[in-house]
Formats: sequence, structure tokens, C-alpha cells
Amino acid sequence: MKPNSSASLFKMKKIIFAAVFAAFALRGSAQSLANVNPELKTGNDAAQPFLFILNTLTAENPRWNIHYSGSYGQRTNGQFGYDGLGQQFGIKGYLGNRLTLYATAALGFANGGGVASAQQAELIRDLIGGKGIAGFRLGAGLGLSRDWSSIGSAISRITAAFDRPNWRMAGNLRFEKAFSRSRDKLDFITSIGFQHRVSNSLFLGFEALGQDLEGFWEKDEAEGGAKLMIGPSINLEPKDGKLSFTLSGGPVFYATRSQVSSPAAIREIGNIASGNGYNIRALVNFNLHR
Repeated sequence: MKPNSSASLFKMKKIIFAAVFAAFALRGSAQSLANVNPELKTGNDAAQPFLFILNTLTAENPRWNIHYSGSYGQRTNGQFGYDGLGQQFGIKGYLGNRLTLYATAALGFANGGGVASAQQAELIRDLIGGKGIAGFRLGAGLGLSRDWSSIGSAISRITAAFDRPNWRMAGNLRFEKAFSRSRDKLDFITSIGFQHRVSNSLFLGFEALGQDLEGFWEKDEAEGGAKLMIGPSINLEPKDGKLSFTLSGGPVFYATRSQVSSPAAIREIGNIASGNGYNIRALVNFNLHR
């Protein structure tokens, strides 16, 4: 094994260990809060419980929210544009009639220097369910994005979620058409996650992501090939608090490889084929209506 690979693997192990440690610490903290105040939150209305999955809101959810998320990755060139530190600001709100608006603006700070930005906005409507949090919801939506090289794309997303008092699961299937001949005719990205309640305000689970899945049948896939990620997911949302917190991430694996690469495309976990890596992301959500 090359020295750089060994160092990266060691760093990844440290980050995963830190995430697991944080999960136990958060669980202990939440259980202590529950012992002090037995009337802590018992609902299941998190505005953004997952980091790599977009869920729809309902009339029972917090109506309008703003969030900040930061990430760190190696050999990923991820959602925030570069290896290194990235940050994203977003707004999410319920417009009524089972409609959810989601918009983000991201900044990327490269390890080697340089700054870039990207934006996207989507409007999603629940077609099945969506009048309340509990039960099954199935939605579809459209959106637009501008990536790190100012290339625009049309976005279509299918969302699904199933919420119960003590657990929740959600998934997305995203289609993207970039307005550039150098990109794929159509990009496919899918994600799924599950979380189980371990205390009144804390959920633990996992998230899995499959990115640029057209790489399984297109040898010249434009973002380096199909990539997979799976890792732990933590969501903490104290009762009546304006702030909630989500943490997720894990190792990134290349399922297929392509010699073509478009590093400016907006992606969750990476778009260069230089090798496997990892991505860790944390999000702080602020509820404007509490």
C-alpha cells in the first residue's frame, strides 16, 4: 500500500471513530435531558433528518427553515466543489397544498487554493400522502442548478418516505440533464436512509448513496464512473428548540471507472476517478417558526 493511501485510510478511521463516539455522546446527552424533562419531543417532524436525502415537508412539519452545512472530503471533489473544506447555505419551506421548496447556494475552498460557487433550487409536490407526517409519502419535483463552471442543468426528483413514531426511512431518485455536450445525456443518482429513535430527541441510523449510476452501462460516463457511499446517520432535534443537528458520511467507493471527468458538476460524494476516498458532512438547521 502506498504511503498516501495508508495516511488517508488512517484519517478515515479516525473520522469514523469520532463519528461513532459523537453518536454515543449525543445519545447519553439526550437521555439525560429526557430524565430531567420527561415531556421532551415525542413527534417525528424533523425538517432535514438526512444529509444525502431530500425529504418533503407537510403542514405538521416546521414550516420554514434555513440551514448551514459543512463537509470535509479526500479524493472526492464532492458537493462543495473540491477536496477540502466546503460549506452550503440553504432554505426549505412548506408552501401549502403539499408543496415543498428547497434551494441552496454552496461555496468550495480547494486544498490547493481557489474558491467557487454553485446554486440549485427545486419544487417538489407529494402525490401520495403528504397531508400529515405519519405514514407513506411519494412525491415528484422539478428544479434547476448552476454548477461550479456555470453550466446549467435541469433536475427531476422522485421522493419517498415512511414515518412512524419510533423510526423513519426515506429515499430519492434524482435525474439530471446538463445543458452541455460534454456531459452525459442523463445522470442518475439514488439514495436511501433509515433512522431509529433511541431517545426522545435522538435518532440513529444509516444513509447509502449511489451516484452517476449510468456508469454501469456507459463506459464513457462523464463524471468518472459510478460511485457508492454508506455510513452512519445521526439526527438530534430537542423539543421546542429552534436548532436541530444532523451528521452523516462514510467511505466512498468507485463501482465503475471512466477516463472522462467533469469535476465542476454538482455531486454529493465525488466526480473524479483518482481513487476511493471518504466524505463527512454535518448540518445545523434553524426553524424560523418556533
